[in-house]
Amino acid sequence: MKFGKTLMVGASVALLGMGIGSVNAPSAAAAGTEYYVAANGSDSNAGTSSAPWKTLQHAADAAGPGSTVYVRGGVYNEKLKITKSGSAAQGPITFTNYNSEQAVIDGTGLSVSGTEGIIDITDANYITVQGFEIRNYATTKSNVMPVGVYVHGSGSFITLSNNKIHDIKNTATPTGSDLLGRDAHGIAVYGTKAPDSIHDVTIDGNELYNLVLGSSESLVLNGNVDTFAVTNNKIHDNDNIGIDIIGYEGKSPNASYDQARNGIVSGNEVYNITSNNNPSYGKKLPNNSNAADGIYVDGGKDSIIERNYSYNNDIGVEIASEHAGKSTSNITVRSNMIYNNRLTGIAMGGYDTKRGSTVNCLIVNNTLYKNDTLGDGSGQLYVQYDTQNNVIKNNIMVASSSDVLIYNEYTKNSGNVVDYNLYFAPGGSSNATWTWKNKEYTGFAAYKNGTGNDAHSLFANPLFVNASLNNYHLQPTSPAVDAGLTDASIIGSLDIDGGARVQGAGVNMGAYE
Repeated sequence: MKFGKTLMVGASVALLGMGIGSVNAPSAAAAGTEYYVAANGSDSNAGTSSAPWKTLQHAADAAGPGSTVYVRGGVYNEKLKITKSGSAAQGPITFTNYNSEQAVIDGTGLSVSGTEGIIDITDANYITVQGFEIRNYATTKSNVMPVGVYVHGSGSFITLSNNKIHDIKNTATPTGSDLLGRDAHGIAVYGTKAPDSIHDVTIDGNELYNLVLGSSESLVLNGNVDTFAVTNNKIHDNDNIGIDIIGYEGKSPNASYDQARNGIVSGNEVYNITSNNNPSYGKKLPNNSNAADGIYVDGGKDSIIERNYSYNNDIGVEIASEHAGKSTSNITVRSNMIYNNRLTGIAMGGYDTKRGSTVNCLIVNNTLYKNDTLGDGSGQLYVQYDTQNNVIKNNIMVASSSDVLIYNEYTKNSGNVVDYNLYFAPGGSSNATWTWKNKEYTGFAAYKNGTGNDAHSLFANPLFVNASLNNYHLQPTSPAVDAGLTDASIIGSLDIDGGARVQGAGVNMGAYE
């Protein structure tokens, strides 16, 4: 669990372009047993379609590799503990709603012990959970954490798909000066063993909303988690971070394995994420903390954040580290549409001189449009403390009314390459501002001359099709068309629409080809 950044002025399943392996599907399985659960069933029945069981737990205790548990429509006021595994040879154990019937797992009145999921998967392999509505698992107690779906220990080939998870809440009242201890998650994957990891995790097509999270996250992978795909999820209207990839929090018993890694976060839509009414950021509400990221990598490594929409959040995307002497590294942020976020579009680096760093990351082919809606000057790209050897190319950045495009108040900044970008601001080229290594430059020419950045970049109206309707495709006459750097090692194969990134004479700047 964690806070979002406190800033000072915060899908393809194949992992493309970084040599990362894909999340592998299990081998073809033999047909397994089908079991049925219905709200009007009985656990003394045979578990067939005509004689279904009553409880999910009874089914989980009976199901073996390759079997499918079909849950009929209805409300199931119970917890589901999954500890048995499927297998590569016979296939996963699958828990799913039956046909299009609405199967609801409802936590109303259920107690929470420690960190506990209403669906809780422990040390299991080859498990699929799909098609459920999971709701109303809540507490008013401090120092316990309700989770919609909690995967922990070690395990592999876990798939969570097409679930609707909402109203998972911790509403404990902070006491004294301690604002912590009121935490919850929608989906949490904690790799808490070593060297055995949780690996080959797929989290696809879920919707997570109306979550009260305290200092925790809507969807998180933390600790010894290796090879994952977080794809095509819709995450919205929660009071802390949307998606978080975490390292260095001590979830793994061996520090060498304590980083989520080798993942892809793609095709997600994250919006209306804010900490401003979250008592864990300040008991007096609203606290105006503006600290919750739509998508955050805090100490994770070797992963790709691509083809996502992040908007109306406090911070669009952040790749940073909150841990002294520890870096977020080898993250690619590519072909994302990031707009109308309150504090900034993309943030990177440790947020003060006692924190960590961002190293060897790529920020390429993103469209950042009028973030910094607060107008306080954090700009479209916020470069914080200790950034090293990062590449920032082929992006479109359009300033908000602040006219600030890049803001970097720290001088510990080395080896970063910024070029082949397109900038635009309401005040025009002469009034746009960039701050680099704590020196402010007004005007595009002054900025380029003073920093050596952006020698091949442009200042021009990108000519979106209709920004007022959130259509950020480029008109045919846009100066961003075919103006990007064609470098197959960084640009990836697809644009945000799923079309080929390389078309015709060159590569566009921004998210859309």
